[in-house]
Amino acid sequence: MFFNESVIAGPMAFVGVVGEVGQVQHMQERLLGWNVPPEHSDLVHPHWRGFLAPGKYWHIGLALIYFMLMVLSSVGNGCVIWIFTTSKSLRTPSNMFVINLAIFDLVMMAEMPLFIISSFLERMIGWEMGCDIYAALGSVSGIGSAINNAAIAYDRYRTISCPIDGRLNGKQAAVIVAFTWFWSMPFTILPITRIWGRYVTEGFLTTCSFDFLTEDQDTKVFVGAIFTWAYAIPMCLIIYFYSQLLKSVRRHEKMLRDQAKKMNVKSLVSNQDKERSVEMKIAKVAFTIFFLFVCSWTPYAVVAMTGAFGNRESLTPFSTMIPALFAKTVSCIDPWIYAINHPRYRQELQKRCQWMGIHEPAPAVDTTSAITENLKTDEA
Repeated sequence: MFFNESVIAGPMAFVGVVGEVGQVQHMQERLLGWNVPPEHSDLVHPHWRGFLAPGKYWHIGLALIYFMLMVLSSVGNGCVIWIFTTSKSLRTPSNMFVINLAIFDLVMMAEMPLFIISSFLERMIGWEMGCDIYAALGSVSGIGSAINNAAIAYDRYRTISCPIDGRLNGKQAAVIVAFTWFWSMPFTILPITRIWGRYVTEGFLTTCSFDFLTEDQDTKVFVGAIFTWAYAIPMCLIIYFYSQLLKSVRRHEKMLRDQAKKMNVKSLVSNQDKERSVEMKIAKVAFTIFFLFVCSWTPYAVVAMTGAFGNRESLTPFSTMIPALFAKTVSCIDPWIYAINHPRYRQELQKRCQWMGIHEPAPAVDTTSAITENLKTDEA
């Protein structure tokens, strides 16, 4: 009897052990990095290997979102470059910065096909090379668009505050545009060459960025340096130039108001109303630019600084995918903020793309307000 029970129990116990082993193997396969072979293990920081891999539906959902953003970015930024480069009235030094911003946004868009393919593979396409290409595109577009926003703020400050001799000429604008690309190069090239920092996967392991999780002094200094270079300096410049611009408009409005009191001329009252309208419009655009910059890169800055100096346990694969999505979304919104509010741009769209259904009235000619006239010319 004992022999029979042991014979029966033996196979049952073996099946139970096999089942438990299968469950363990299944759990191991579903941890992040389960499909990354050992020769590419350096791409995945140990921090991510403690999380379960997201389901396939998460990858497919993000791929669909990125596909829609890719189409919006291609159409929006493509139209900006097309209209602003082929329309003689829009080929001004100030609008060179709008074209440059659209180019940076298209560089950001070039990441999206790589991400879509990676999402269906559930890993980074191309391993180290693919990771470097993806992260380098993001670095160039992110750092470049940030400093380009500061250049736009500087141009508007000079144009509105000093309408007579403050305008940038074509050569000056070209130099600043070239400088924005130069500004984006150091922290793009250094991680690729492994001279300082490196690019690794993050989040769902389908995107790449600079390494901010390695626990050594070199990584912390690198994160602090790129935070200052790519975020803090452009942020300070944007705040400074737009605050100075608004102060200048208020001073000019006060001057008109005081002059109207002294001269008792009703025509200055009309100018005062227009100046107030211009001030509100400038304030709205300035706040929108600032708000977009903050929404685009503050989440990424917070994630990087948390990973290097804070409690990295709070960084989950889902939370670290949000900053990348924000940055891509803002790159699609930029054309509408910087260009679609430009009356001459809308007029060109109305003439060339009638299917868009744009009905832009002809602008009224007004020579009584210098700032209003300047704003019509350099609104973008």
